[in-house]
Amino acid sequence: MIDKINPYDVVKTQIDIVAKEIGLDPNVTEYLKRIERALIVSIPIKMDNGSLQIFEGYRVHHSTVRGPGKGGMRYSPHVYLDEVKALATWMTWKTSLLNLPLGGAKGGVRVDPRELSKKELERLTRRYTAEIINVIGPDIDIPAPDVNTNAQIMAWMMDTYSMQKGRSIPGVVTGKPIEIGGSVGRQAATGTGLFFVLQALCEKLDLDLKHLKIVIQGFGNVGFTIADLLNKHGCKVIAVSDVSTGIYYENGLDIEKLAAWTKQGKYLKDFKDDNYTLISNDELLTSKCDVLIPAAIENQITRVNADKIASKIVLEGANGPTTPDADKILFKKGIHVVPDILANSGGVCVSYFEYIQDINSYFWKLDRINEELKRIIIEAFEETFKISKERKISLRTAAYVIAVSRIAKAIELRGIFP
Repeated sequence: MIDKINPYDVVKTQIDIVAKEIGLDPNVTEYLKRIERALIVSIPIKMDNGSLQIFEGYRVHHSTVRGPGKGGMRYSPHVYLDEVKALATWMTWKTSLLNLPLGGAKGGVRVDPRELSKKELERLTRRYTAEIINVIGPDIDIPAPDVNTNAQIMAWMMDTYSMQKGRSIPGVVTGKPIEIGGSVGRQAATGTGLFFVLQALCEKLDLDLKHLKIVIQGFGNVGFTIADLLNKHGCKVIAVSDVSTGIYYENGLDIEKLAAWTKQGKYLKDFKDDNYTLISNDELLTSKCDVLIPAAIENQITRVNADKIASKIVLEGANGPTTPDADKILFKKGIHVVPDILANSGGVCVSYFEYIQDINSYFWKLDRINEELKRIIIEAFEETFKISKERKISLRTAAYVIAVSRIAKAIELRGIFP
């Protein structure tokens, strides 16, 4: 990280900003700054060599006032409780902005999955699922893949939950393999949603998308998907990065070759091409380009580097990559920041589609998935853009005006128990 910033402090600052903008009841403001519940679990695992290791895991519900919790499940050595609380809160705003009947949740295990064998990873996943089994379920909280988790891990979670309940319950998680209740289009959904939103913004700004130069921080599922879509659309992707390094080429990177390399588990730093230059994370973020897509982790654009950002658009593929201090700087510079709760919401949108397909035991074709995704995400974009122009506020504040207002109304209508 560029700055050691607590993401949960960022969340609370963002709530204060929107509360002031819409004159939110102070009691509701304080309510929204708190999570509903957090579960911390110990996960003892027998390793392949016979030793015992105990990992720490979390599952957090920020809000379920509009429906069951929804949020990813990440495996990372850097996961900690406040990060998960922040991510759960952002999920609340994301589902609310899209007007989905869901709330916000998130989970994580503090582990480096690269250091585990496949069998160790399976045992970790199954034990973690067993430990959180009372706080997840189709009508409680529906986990999904996130950083360092995938369809196979969701399959193990679904199986463990189903075995405990005595029947197959595919709706307990999303992002599963298609063969056991997953949805077509789910893996590419976040990147596809990013593409739809960027298309819409370029139309508003009278920019020709296919002539733009793109920089992408992160080359995992989201980073690769958006890089591939933009590359095929005619854009030049001039820089990408993974955890090892950034890689830059002014005339446009060969995305297919880079993807084939990283899918073998190899790092970008080891990719050989005399035309390509290795660059640092700081250099990547401040590279001159038309569109910067931070698609890695939170707190990447801060007050330290915001003034050096040299793009027309920042399209947030990651959750929380821009701090409030940086937001102010970028807004003054006239840079259009498409906030995470809108830009990367394609993943939760198609997760919702998968969930309702599981519940109804009826599955859609890819054309319907993408048609419904585009309709929902563009409706949210149009409403956000309109409020941004009317109130002369940033796209982020406008998105929060919509999302927070809906949650506040749900709290008002439901009341406070008892």
